[in-house]
Amino acid sequence: MELKERAVAVHEKLLEYYGHPEMGIPLPPVDQLVSTILSQNTNDNNRDRAFKALQQRFPTWEAVRDADAGEVIDVIRTAGLANQKGPHIQEALREITRLRGSLNLDFLADLPVEEARRWLMQFKGVGPKTAAIVLQFSLSRPAFPVDTHIYRVSGRLGLRPANMSVERTHDLLAELFPPESYYAAHLNLIRLGREICHPRRPNCASCPVNSLCNYYFEVFLKENG
Repeated sequence: MELKERAVAVHEKLLEYYGHPEMGIPLPPVDQLVSTILSQNTNDNNRDRAFKALQQRFPTWEAVRDADAGEVIDVIRTAGLANQKGPHIQEALREITRLRGSLNLDFLADLPVEEARRWLMQFKGVGPKTAAIVLQFSLSRPAFPVDTHIYRVSGRLGLRPANMSVERTHDLLAELFPPESYYAAHLNLIRLGREICHPRRPNCASCPVNSLCNYYFEVFLKENG
């Protein structure tokens, strides 16, 4: 089976198993950018607590942009790496204002996707994953974010070479999955990684896509057959 066929088959089996993920109310792009920077190297609960704390302390993103750096760092400590994330958030907000005249990223919806992605990635602390999340979840643009779960699962499935970087995996998976599947495939792969395809001792026997998985045949069956 070719890789594109396998990707589509994985997507379809996950839809059968998990269903189509419900689409929540999207955050505005600037909100999503800040939230995603906060999410780096932490869990969703810590991200959400830090994001809520920012909104409670500051009335606008302009106020966050112009605040004392130490105050921003203190507010977001629950997200971890606050000494890095605080300056990254403020620098991005300042640069958006300088380049666009205001804190608004809606214009990205009208740019070619690759150009929009490059525009976001000019900011320190904004890599392929963060840019793709903003484009996919706030602007409904075809982008395929790759987190640690998707990177692990895609490697075990054989959708990517074992030594491929996370950065290159963004481009590869965007090529393999049909654009209309990005939203559901992204979220269902994450769910698979969280619930079944664990970093250690994955529950391969219960996996809905084990018939399409290299790890299942090459490792699990040999160790448990």
